[in-house]
Amino acid sequence: MTELQDLCTDLQAIWYQQIPLSKAMDMRIVDFADNTLTCCASLAPNVNVHGTAFAGSLYAVQALTGWGMMHLQLQLQLHELDASIVIANGQIDYAKPVAEEIVVSCSFAGQEAAMDTLQKSGKGRFQLTSKVHLSDGSSAGSFSGLYAVRLNR
Repeated sequence: MTELQDLCTDLQAIWYQQIPLSKAMDMRIVDFADNTLTCCASLAPNVNVHGTAFAGSLYAVQALTGWGMMHLQLQLQLHELDASIVIANGQIDYAKPVAEEIVVSCSFAGQEAAMDTLQKSGKGRFQLTSKVHLSDGSSAGSFSGLYAVRLNR
């Protein structure tokens, strides 16, 4: 296994052990490449009365994908294993219903200044966006989250 695969395996274990909702939603890491984390969740445990993805599940999968991206970046860039990551603010746009597996991606592009602040002060805020992708190539919505990070030094 590569370092990135090991980090993703560890993140998946953290989610399932410390955030039980992720396991109940059948949330899984699909890929982590080019500073983009892609995750998915099965529709069946996340379905609403209309046969589409429950809005709360879409929020949770996107928020956790952003949290996971932050977790991975702390390990890759700072080799930091002891940090607190919380969502300080989150806003979601539900553009289309999702009647298939939920696929979400989050990029870490443009976060250099925030990472510098975190390294210097031990605290930082990161604005990350996650997007839901449909199999036809269109977007079903997005989540913008402000992740507050504190290094436990």
